[in-house]
Amino acid sequence: MHEELLDDSLVQKVGGRFRLCALMQKRLVALNRGARPLVDMQTKNQISIVIQEIIQDKIYLDTTGTLVTRPTGEQAPDVANSDGGPTVDDMK
Repeated sequence: MHEELLDDSLVQKVGGRFRLCALMQKRLVALNRGARPLVDMQTKNQISIVIQEIIQDKIYLDTTGTLVTRPTGEQAPDVANSDGGPTVDDMK
């Protein structure tokens, strides 16, 4: 088992266990279909690659549950504190 999955910080970073599972599944599908890894690792273990991509803020789920890869230099949104509902700016 991957040690990173034993710590709840990864779950909290993504916004819950369901979101972590969904994010990992969607990214694994993308990698299996030929997407390139967003991190440099000397492993073929795709789960390890996906975990590192999450840790390094390279991938996340947007509020609709869509997998998003983050371009280098762009700040990831704070999904852990988001309930997916409208923001204050949306209410204006």
